[in-house]
Amino acid sequence: MFRIRQISDALVTANQNAVNQVFDIIREQFPDEREDKIVEIAEHLTDPLRHKYTTILIVAEDGRLNIRGFCLLLYMPDKKFCFLDYIATKPGRTSSGIGGALYERVREEARLLNTVGIFMECLPDDPLLCNERYIEQNKSRLAFYERYGARPITGTAYETPVNSGDDCPPYLVFDSLDKEFSLTATELRAIVRVILERRYPDYCPESYISMVVSSIEEGNFRLRDFRYRKKTLPVETLFYKNKDKIALIINDKHIIHHVREIGYLEAPVRIQSIMKEIEKTGMFFPVQVNNYSESHITAVHSKKYVEYFKKVCENLPEGKSVYPYVFPIRNASRTPADLSVLAGYYCIDTFTPLNKNAFLAARRTVNCALTGADLLLEGREAVYALVRPPGHHAEKEVFGGFCYFNNAAIAANYMSDYGRIAILDVDYHHGNGQQQIFYNRKDVLTISIHGHPSFAFPYFSGFSEEKGDGEGLHFNLNFPLKEKINENEYLPVLTKAIRAVKRFNPDYLIVCLGLDTAKGDPTGSWSLTAADFRKNGELLGQLPYQVLFIQEGGYRNRSLGINARNFFEGFWKAKFNNAK
Repeated sequence: MFRIRQISDALVTANQNAVNQVFDIIREQFPDEREDKIVEIAEHLTDPLRHKYTTILIVAEDGRLNIRGFCLLLYMPDKKFCFLDYIATKPGRTSSGIGGALYERVREEARLLNTVGIFMECLPDDPLLCNERYIEQNKSRLAFYERYGARPITGTAYETPVNSGDDCPPYLVFDSLDKEFSLTATELRAIVRVILERRYPDYCPESYISMVVSSIEEGNFRLRDFRYRKKTLPVETLFYKNKDKIALIINDKHIIHHVREIGYLEAPVRIQSIMKEIEKTGMFFPVQVNNYSESHITAVHSKKYVEYFKKVCENLPEGKSVYPYVFPIRNASRTPADLSVLAGYYCIDTFTPLNKNAFLAARRTVNCALTGADLLLEGREAVYALVRPPGHHAEKEVFGGFCYFNNAAIAANYMSDYGRIAILDVDYHHGNGQQQIFYNRKDVLTISIHGHPSFAFPYFSGFSEEKGDGEGLHFNLNFPLKEKINENEYLPVLTKAIRAVKRFNPDYLIVCLGLDTAKGDPTGSWSLTAADFRKNGELLGQLPYQVLFIQEGGYRNRSLGINARNFFEGFWKAKFNNAK
């Protein structure tokens, strides 16, 4: 299994490691490439203006962050075309499907940039132009591109050697991205000049460039006929097809966590209420949940707590719930022995039960959050993890507030290797979990807008003076608000929080989406309406960041789905610049 993702910041530690692995693949697969040209790639990623093109590095990596293949795409914004500079897999991986997955992603990127197509160079399959021992390999490569309709442009002098001693001069291959080949001679001349001048500034003299460019005349060039396939294969990738939609991840196992007790608000109907409304919009497309190692949970939560949670749930009979009822002063060396008493050691309240399926449901929710994180890393603009149980009250070593694992914190920690993360919590209740988990860190900004702890759960945190500690000082912001507010009072605070996100300028944004700020919610006291949620969604949609929404609270089922639909309609309209 591998993941395709784009590397935008070569200075982040995880990306530095990936770039170094890419260099190793280039050295292995392209032994004649100059070393200074290889290491220059990292500099190109960070300074596109100097080179007059944007360098886009896309990698395929496995679960252990080993790079199994990559492609390097150069985007020329002034001429609206892409040039595929490299595409290669790690030796021994040629039949693993990585090359095809990478090239399909390249095509998606070129489409999203609204280009005329992708140009690339391929060594010839003509024995008159190349040594026969390379012909079969060259045929295979050209046959691969023909699957997508990409073929050499004939009728030009492009494959003329620069120097008399050069052998195997390359074809110029063009992929029109399933459109008709309609370039004029003037357009192609300009593109060829740009390729030769910018890709080979130290190799192609002006006399050679002029000769090649002048050979391009109207009516004399065309795409070569298909030689290896009679027609292109239909290639419709999920990413491009749904580029203007929000990826939707649902905890398909949430219903197993159904506490059938009077007054327990965190019920399966919550998900059903939201789904009933948002599926009407056509703005979402479903994504399958992936499975992830438990190590991602223990990277955030205490291993002792995780082991306890798993053990107590495994040993409870079906239909039996344990509620914490004794809350000892924590003593690391003298923890209670009885599992039911130990619940109070790890819990902050008396209304978050442990039962046989709580661990399984919470574990699946974490997988949903991490699937969403991977979708952002792969380039998806917006993802909604519609999950329960929620997570933002879970701290490193405690659970409570219906929350067992902090889904947002686990996703943020997972993505923090790839850039800076901001978590914006808009639930009515303070996001004490992520505050406590990241309180000493500066790479994850935590912001919470909530009811003042003098009257709102969890009562013990969420004061404005809590701003972080050590390296994390000023990277935790709380906006505690009064008991009764409407949108006119809420909107300026949300705007202020958004300004803080912009100042931090994260690589990725996680929104803890609590809908319990709504009028009539049984756990809150504010009065936001459906129209207000739409406005709030619009504000967040205007941000230039990739966003992962993770569902938190919201318990008035009569209006829950309507409020969610309005929120996402506002977000979608602003994010994708398209009214629906």
